Formats: sequence, C-alpha cells, structure tokens
Amino acid sequence: MAEPTHTAANVSAAPDVAKQYVVVARRYRPQGFAELVGQEHVAQALSNAIETNRVGHAYLFTGARGVGKTSSARILAKALNCEKGSTAAPCNECDVCKSVSGGDDVDVLEIDGASNRGIDEIRQLRQNVNVRPSRSRYKIYIIDEVHMLTREAFNALLKTLEEPPEHVKFIFCTTEPNKIPITILSRCQRFDFAGIATASIAARLRQIVDAEGVEAEPEALELLARRAAGSMRDSQSLLEQLLAFAPGKISVADVHGMLGTANDAIVFELVRNLSERNAPEALRVFDAALQAGVDASQLFEQLLGSYRDCMVASVGCPPEGMIYVSPGQADELRAISQRLGLHTILASLQIIDQTMARFRVSTQSRILAELALVRICQLEDLDEIAGWIAELQNAPAGSVAVPGIAAGAPSPRIAPPAAPSSAYPTAPSYGPPVKKNFESTVNAANDELASADANDDALPPDELLNVAAASAAPESNAPAVSLDNPTQAWSSSLTLVSGLVVDQAKQFSKVTFSPPNRLSVFFEAKFFIAKAACEKNVAKFERALADATGKNIKIDFQLEASKVTQQQTAAPTRAVSQHQLMLEISKNPMVQRATELFGATPTNIEQPDK
Repeated sequence: MAEPTHTAANVSAAPDVAKQYVVVARRYRPQGFAELVGQEHVAQALSNAIETNRVGHAYLFTGARGVGKTSSARILAKALNCEKGSTAAPCNECDVCKSVSGGDDVDVLEIDGASNRGIDEIRQLRQNVNVRPSRSRYKIYIIDEVHMLTREAFNALLKTLEEPPEHVKFIFCTTEPNKIPITILSRCQRFDFAGIATASIAARLRQIVDAEGVEAEPEALELLARRAAGSMRDSQSLLEQLLAFAPGKISVADVHGMLGTANDAIVFELVRNLSERNAPEALRVFDAALQAGVDASQLFEQLLGSYRDCMVASVGCPPEGMIYVSPGQADELRAISQRLGLHTILASLQIIDQTMARFRVSTQSRILAELALVRICQLEDLDEIAGWIAELQNAPAGSVAVPGIAAGAPSPRIAPPAAPSSAYPTAPSYGPPVKKNFESTVNAANDELASADANDDALPPDELLNVAAASAAPESNAPAVSLDNPTQAWSSSLTLVSGLVVDQAKQFSKVTFSPPNRLSVFFEAKFFIAKAACEKNVAKFERALADATGKNIKIDFQLEASKVTQQQTAAPTRAVSQHQLMLEISKNPMVQRATELFGATPTNIEQPDK
C-alpha cells in the first residue's frame, strides 16, 4: 500500500499510541494524492479529472496487495466531499475529511465484497442509492475485493452501475480483475496500480522509523523493501514486527533473525561454490546456515533470487536490473554469470524452482535441498553443448566444419569435455550415457586420425567429424529379410517384438504378401481372440516388420473361413438331424469359447430368418 510522508498530525498523535495502539500501516496511510508512493500516474489522472470536472461515476482500481488501492479510493472520496469544495488536495481538517480517513463517514460506505457478495446485499444497495447523502455532495460506495461478488449480484448491479443517480459514485477495488465480468469492466474507468519500487519503499520506511524515533541500518531497511516485493503494506507489517523485536535499533542481523533468512554473504558464498561445481563446500555452507537457524525454504528463495539476477546479468541487462543482490556484489555476480553461461543458469533455476515446489508436500526439506545443490554441481557446461548443436545446424550438407582449423593445417585431436576442477575431490560421474558415447566416439576418431597421420594420406579437416560419426554408427551387417517368403519375414519380425502379444501372433496359420506394401496374416477361426489382440498392437508389428525388411509394410489380420461353414456350403441339401446339428455347432470355436467362459452348454438351435 502506498503511504504518505510523515506529517505533524502523525507526530502529535504519538502520545496517544500508548493508550490505544494503531498499527503502522494505518497510522501512516497516505492522506492526499501527493503522498501516494509509486502510483504517480493514478494520482495525476484523478487530480486532473477533479480539476477539469470530468469525474466519472464508476472507477475500478486493480493491482497487487498493499499498493494503495483502498487508500486512493479514500483520497478520492475526500477530494469530492471536502467541505472546502471539490479539490485535488483535500484539507484533511474538516469533519468530512477526518471521518473518511477514519472509515466511519455516513456518506462514504466501505463494503467488503467477500462478506457481502450475494444478490440480497446488492438489492439493498440499489434501494439505498436513491436516498440523497446526508451532509456531503456525493454518496460514495467503495467495494473492496469486488471480484468476490456472485454472478447474480453482478447482474443485479449492471443497470444501477450504468445509470446511477447524479449524487452516487462507485469505486471498486480488486486484486483479480480477470474474475470481473466484462459487462462490469466496460462501465468503469480502470486504473492499474503497479508494484512499488524497492528504493521508494526503503525511503518510506526511513521516514517511518525517523518519525518513530528508532535507529535503523540502511541495509536493514533495504532488505525489508526487497522482501516486500513491491507491496508497501507488507514492508510496513515487517517493520511493525521489527519495532517490537528490536525497539532500540534495527540491524541487518535482526532482520535475518526475525525472517529466518541468511545474510547476503552466506547466500553469495553458496552461489560461488555452486558455480565452481564444489559440492562438498556447498553442502558445508548449507549446513552452517541451517545450524544458524536459517530456514531451508527461505534460503532457497534467496538462492532463486540470486540466480535470477545471474540470468539478468547473463543476457546483458544493466546493474539496475539486479533486484535481489546488494550493489556491492553486482560485479562479482556478473562474473559468475559469464562463467556459468545462460543455459546452465536456466537449468539451475528450474532445479531450484522444482525443489521449492516439493518443499510444500514433503517433510524432508533438508534432503531435498541437498539433492538440489548436488544436482546443480553436477550440471555440465550446457552453453558448450548448445554451441556444438549450432555448429551442426549451420554446417553445409555432407560436412561438418570444425571452428578454429585453418585450411591445410594438420589434423588435430578431438578433445573430450574438460574434467572437473581439482578444487574438490573428483566424484563418480552419474551423467547420461550420451557423454560416455561421445567420449568413445572421440577416442575412435582419434585412433582413425592417428593411423591417418602415420600414412601420407591424412584426413582433411572437414572430414574430422565425419570420421567420428562413422565410428559412432552402430554396425549392422545383417541383410534385410526378403518379402519373397512372407512367412519367414513375419516370423523374423516377431523376434523383434516383446510382450505377451507375441504368443498370440504365433498362432497364425498362413501369411501372404500383396504388392506393393500389404501383408495379410491369417488365423483359424478358433484363434479369433489372438487376432483381436494382434489388431490392437498392429503399430508395434508394423515397426518390427519395417526393421526386419527395411520397408514400410501395412499389416492386416484376417480369419480363415471355418471348415464347418465350408462343409455346410458344399452340401446344403444333406439332411441333418437335430442331434447331429447340435454336435456340429458345439464344435464351433466361438461356441466352445463361450462354453469355457460361461460354463454353459447349447440347449436350443434357432435357424436365422431367410
């Protein structure tokens, strides 16, 4: 929340604090547009509207918590109803200004949208708007958290909001404007309140501690301002705690002790060890911070802010863009960001963010934190990998250029990635197998180059990586299976498929191939379940067949005509008794399968209609 400069009225009220204490956020609430901190654009627009007599009938103030929305609404109400006339600078001395500042004016009604959100409350409001104000020019309704109103309540307010009586003004305040219907938004003048700069919050806190007669270190107030993240009210709430925690003098150690955070030196030392891949030292610093009473989640929040500033520095932003580190550490942090590289910083940020999310659902926060620190130390130089990829993408077709090699120069050796620094003990590598494959590829390429250098025919530089690629290519001497024998091709493809479905596929009776790309697999009628299982995995079989034959072949599964049906078709006129027909039908695979599944026996035969 934006706050005023300290006034004489605030100082004179100091002796009454002991009788009935009022929190800092209320005592130092801004009393005029000139006292708004960080919202100069809103103050200018509202002041001009009053001076030019262009005051609207409905306003919507949106923004994060504690940036001055409700305070601005009260200032606007005082400016419109001041006894000395509508002015952009209310006197703050008349009864109207004092009652509005205290929140108990009869004509300025502050309504909590969270607890008065139903249609009944809005109906009562519609009835009361027609009653003229008792002593002021305007009856002003300030609805805080207006997004909490129900849909029915918003609809009931539409007509009144569009054409209110001339003596009524509406001021809506919300932190979530996206939840307000567009029909309401279109009827209001919207003002977006921005987050307050850290320097402005620190300056306002300095005014408050001076008025309270308390000493405070500048670094402590700056730390509070950074912790507030753009919210004036949050910073004043933290200052309220510190005034009770350290009533005589506020120091940086007091701030860290109250918040459970680590001082900047510990956070920066942790960042330095992580950038040097020094996992043992990073764990030692982390353990020392925990022993000093630092909360793991708070420390990781500070670490996230430090890596954020590293990211900002790595993309070339000026020092003003660093908002989490102290100015004295900006230069060293920029050097760390250049050493790490942007891609490594981004990967570290993702690890820290994921760990912070896991803190909320786990009781083992220390283990999760140490796991994240070790993972960050084990990260490779991702910017170097990105450079390799860029070189491969930009190389001409059929060749890969190796930067830094002049034409006609002797064939150099391809060096694997550099080993970790010897500043800490070498730990076993648990990286992905890609690194091992690359090293084996490099070794194979170096062997090829050594044999080439022994002879007179040395490889030209533009063939270096072609040798490495050829060395890394898997050896495949097995010829593709021919489709001249479709049964053999089908059987060979089954060896490349895993799972229980292979047993079903082996129940086939015959296989035929229809050029150009159709393979038909037949099953006897009694294996209809095996056919259905194969059809569900047809994509798997087609991939295996493509690997075996080297061609993309479509597969379809079919049932052979049953022998019973063929015999009945060949001799339809032969007289068959009911008992014989029952026996023949009982041999049908589908009937047999149904008998097995349900434990039933055929009792009746119904001939289909002709």
